[in-house]
Amino acid sequence: MRKMAQGEASPPPIMKTLGMELVEAGDGKASMRLRVGEKFHNPMGTVHGGVMTDLADATMGIAVITTLGAGESFTTLELKMNFLRPVVEAELRSEAKVVHRGRTVAVVESVLRNEEGKEVARGVATQMILHG
Repeated sequence: MRKMAQGEASPPPIMKTLGMELVEAGDGKASMRLRVGEKFHNPMGTVHGGVMTDLADATMGIAVITTLGAGESFTTLELKMNFLRPVVEAELRSEAKVVHRGRTVAVVESVLRNEEGKEVARGVATQMILHG
């Protein structure tokens, strides 16, 4: 996992399938981008919230990965999203940061913005740190 966050390994299949691109990662932070448009639309003609959630989740996961020590991994306990404005077509950028990292729990936040820099969604996740 750490090698992927450092750009030394291929991204996982979900990132490839959706077209997510890792921009940078390190020190409890990560940023990614994703070009979205009609192929990601819901019945309302806007980008499906699940796609934006996938981008936020992946970015938050990579931010946590950068904090893991030898023999540690993690899994998501809870994920919450707020969708702030509709997106029809855009290059979305997700920026995530670990706001708390304990021995067994991490809390991570993500902000998604469009090309204009306007915030379109915000997420927070609680991650369980696994040992061994």
